[in-house]
Parts: sequence; C-alpha cells; structure tokens
Amino acid sequence: MGLFSRERITGKSPEQLLLMRRAGLLTGETLAVLRDAVRPGMTTKQLDALAEEHIRDGGGVPSFLGYHGFNGTICASVNDEIVHGIPGSRVLREGDLLSIDCGAIVEGWHGDAAISLIVGGREAGRPEDLALVDATEAAMWAGIAALRVGASLYAVGAAVEDSIVATGAAHGRDYGIVEDYVGHGIGTQMHMDPNVPNYRVDGKGPRVVDGTTIAIEPMVTLGEQDNRVLDDDWTVVTLDGSRAAHWENTVAATTRGLWVLTEVDGGEARLGSLGAAYAPTS
Repeated sequence: MGLFSRERITGKSPEQLLLMRRAGLLTGETLAVLRDAVRPGMTTKQLDALAEEHIRDGGGVPSFLGYHGFNGTICASVNDEIVHGIPGSRVLREGDLLSIDCGAIVEGWHGDAAISLIVGGREAGRPEDLALVDATEAAMWAGIAALRVGASLYAVGAAVEDSIVATGAAHGRDYGIVEDYVGHGIGTQMHMDPNVPNYRVDGKGPRVVDGTTIAIEPMVTLGEQDNRVLDDDWTVVTLDGSRAAHWENTVAATTRGLWVLTEVDGGEARLGSLGAAYAPTS
C-alpha cells in the first residue's frame, strides 16, 4: 500500500472558500511587500518583522510563528537551504537565491505560499539560478493547472515532474526534485490531509472533489535532491551544497475551475495562459 493511499479529500463550501481567500490574499500581499523590500544588506530577521507587521495590520495572525516551536513569521531559506530557514541575523548579499515561505490565519482559516527570488534583482543572479527559479515556478503552475475535480490528485505531481524534466532537458541540466517535503491539504489547519507529492506516485490516488483546497509547493535543486536538517532542527539544506528554489500557492478546485487563493489576481493571468479555467467564488 502506498504512502498516500489511505488519504481522503474533504471539500469546502463556497462560504468557506471566501473565508480562505481572505487568508490567502493577505499571504500573497505580504509576499509582494517582502519581494519589493528585499535588499542586499538586510537581515532575514528584518524581513520577518516586515511580514509580521503586514499580517497583523491586515487583521491576520502569522501561521508559522510558534508552530511546533518555530521562531519566525516567515521561513527565509538562502542558497543551499531548501526550506524552513529560521529568520535571524544572516545578512542577505547581492546574488543570493532567497526563498520566502509565508502563512497567515484570518478568522481561523489559513493561507500558505512561497516565492523564490534573487537578492539585488534578476540582473544580479547567476544564469543557472535564474533558470532554476523560473523552472520551479513553471512547475508549480503546471501542477496547479493539472488539478481537476474528479481527477486523481496524483496528476498534480506528475505535471510538476514532467515540467521539471522538460525544462531541465531544454537547459541541458538534470534538476533534483526534493521528495522528502511535499504539498498538503489546508483549511482550518495549515497542514491537513492529503499530502500532495511533487513527483509521480504509483496508484490511483485520492480523487479531487468539489471545494478541494491544497497547497502545491515544488522544491527543486541545481544538483541532487538529497538533503539534511541542520542542528537548529528546522533548516533543510542540500547535501551537495547546490542551490534550491521553492514556490508555493494555496489553490481551490471546484467544478467550475480553479482559484489560486494566495495570488493577488487569484491566478487569472497565469491560468489563462495555461488554458486552465479561472473560477473565483463570488
């Protein structure tokens, strides 16, 4: 029996999706603020303070702060750090590859999203880092576009993997898809069933139902996907020292189509470019 085979998906009502949109929108807006604020010379703790201020001013509560003892509003993962980097005194330098993961709670409902960027702007990035960031983002969107009511949830991971493999072939590079950390269901808790793998999984898998809400979050490396957790018990780094990127969105699937709850535009532009139905709840 496979790792994910016992899981079931529970859908949300239109009213619940509207509540989740509030949390998702606040999360997406917070990431937009951080993207604009990132500068060489800043510490990751300064970014964290900006995130907490924006979430609380927006009527939310940071999801991550205090979660299983985590000491931050965001995860700030730099260069070879894949995920769960603890914000602190680390000074960001021009050309660093920074992944920011953020979550917010509004009226008991969660939003969760992540972005990757180059500190100092794209012009400061190494070509291979820029390609990695873009490939990971494209894979996330491929996974989102594969989400369909009535289809297997495993179609998401298959689409993510196909996207990464195809982009890697075009770049003459063999990217690593991190398998130890996957996406997840989300709603009144940040992490809920089902797990959402970022790679092909054997078996039929759970079926997507009307009102499904999941977080899709591929993590991809320039080298091997093997990783370890540092002595802080949180920060995950690549074993070979290669750089990593992480993208994530919280997505709702209904019989009408998709609504990307953590994108400021609801995902309308990107879904349209992929031929996927954009269907916000009104």
